Amino acid sequence: MKTSTVTDFCIKQLDLALRSIAAVPLACESQQVANFPQNSLEPSPGDCALSVALMRVNHVGEVCAQALYQAQALATPNSELKRHFHTAALEEQQHLNWTAMRLRELGGRPSCLNPLWYGGAFVLGLAAGRVSDAVSLGFVTETERQVEAHLDEHLERLPESDQRSRAILLRMREDEIRHGADAEAAGGQPVPAPLRWAMTLMGKIMTRTAERF
Repeated sequence: MKTSTVTDFCIKQLDLALRSIAAVPLACESQQVANFPQNSLEPSPGDCALSVALMRVNHVGEVCAQALYQAQALATPNSELKRHFHTAALEEQQHLNWTAMRLRELGGRPSCLNPLWYGGAFVLGLAAGRVSDAVSLGFVTETERQVEAHLDEHLERLPESDQRSRAILLRMREDEIRHGADAEAAGGQPVPAPLRWAMTLMGKIMTRTAERF
């Protein structure tokens, strides 16, 4: 690979990382968020603080999703699978923008550890992709299964008054279920139990940390 090509490649990867971490919304995404229902009741300060904490965690999850899909697309030699990962990343970009904008509406801020979350997820995605395409797809399936469970928990905890955040999470849940099913249908193999447990533990650590930081 020529030096100029390597430089261009590195710049592109850095640009993708910065865009994911900063999550600067596009105008079209702003319009989509505007279409979600407004709250009929004003949340109390306690309810607002809880919504901020939960939405911050969901934003972190979408930062990680960008890193995972970009790394997995980078790792596979299969051009069709590369397109699959890039398409999923574009759809997840919507979720990233929705959660970022909802955080701002609530007066909250993203996790200050987003660069760490992105870097860790990128390494995991690259490692899974280097093993095999089947393992990489299986990793997606298991990740989306755990994300679905995590969203279910957040939907239970979310204040009743925050219908706007609830609508966003419900839409995200639909997409995550579809992404997991698509990865399984594309040939993803089941993740070994020890890795599932490790993923669950890491997810809990990330969730508890991101709620505060």
